[in-house]
Amino acid sequence: MAVEKASAGVARRVLLTAGGLTLLGIYSTGRAGPDPVAARTGKARHAPVLMDNAFTNSPVSDPRVTASPARTRAAATAQDRPRLAAARRRGGPGAPSGYEQPMRYIDDGRKAIALTIDDGPSPVYTPQVLRLLEKYRVTATFSMIGIQASSYPRVAREVADAGHLVANHTWTHLDLAHLPPAVVADQMDRATGAIHAATGRVPDLFRAPYGAWSPFVLQRCAQTRMIPLGWSVDPRDWSRPGVPSIIANIMRNTSTGSIILEHDGGGNRSQTVAALTYVIPRLLAAGYHFRTP
Repeated sequence: MAVEKASAGVARRVLLTAGGLTLLGIYSTGRAGPDPVAARTGKARHAPVLMDNAFTNSPVSDPRVTASPARTRAAATAQDRPRLAAARRRGGPGAPSGYEQPMRYIDDGRKAIALTIDDGPSPVYTPQVLRLLEKYRVTATFSMIGIQASSYPRVAREVADAGHLVANHTWTHLDLAHLPPAVVADQMDRATGAIHAATGRVPDLFRAPYGAWSPFVLQRCAQTRMIPLGWSVDPRDWSRPGVPSIIANIMRNTSTGSIILEHDGGGNRSQTVAALTYVIPRLLAAGYHFRTP
């Protein structure tokens, strides 16, 4: 019996060691092996936005992760609070029970819609999107990747200074649903620190990469007082399906309350910019008005 227990203990230590090495490999490279979302859904997705220095700082000692989400919330004014509080309860049809579910629709009157733009800031495409939004006096929500905000703080600041909302989109755009809690917390907290350092704002909104939510991610949103933000219209612009395809998808699927997903980072976004050039005036002409979550 003692031999069996000793053998079992050794086997357990071997498994834990192997698991730790696997996690270390993911954490140091930012790669999580085969695409788990594609395995579940049969659909490919855009690659994580990574840079060579993605994990050069310690998750504990990173001096930027000092801003408390309870402080200095310039992203939402006092009068926005009732609307944001109500938004926490809207997860859309079929939302599972438990923690506050991702908001996939807004409720701000007839023909109110929201435009959200992910994976930036980009020094190439974000300024183009900003000029377009300024032209039509549209306010949007930019879901920023922390390492991008850290690399291009001037562009991130331009987004905030133009009056747009800024959401947390993690540090390096990993699939949080398949990572340990400590790594999830680090991805979220480091992004908050980087966004705050670049823009002076602590984000009130959080968008999970790939829309991959888990109970812990939702719990972490509640702990850090960030509203989980989903979407209801996805033209898959990240896959570069062509400008006509992006336009047709948005115009066909947008209705009152829709949250539209677009991208200004993560690759060549010229199709996105071109599509928005047509989509925004068409939606305005159809009587829609843009609001923020």
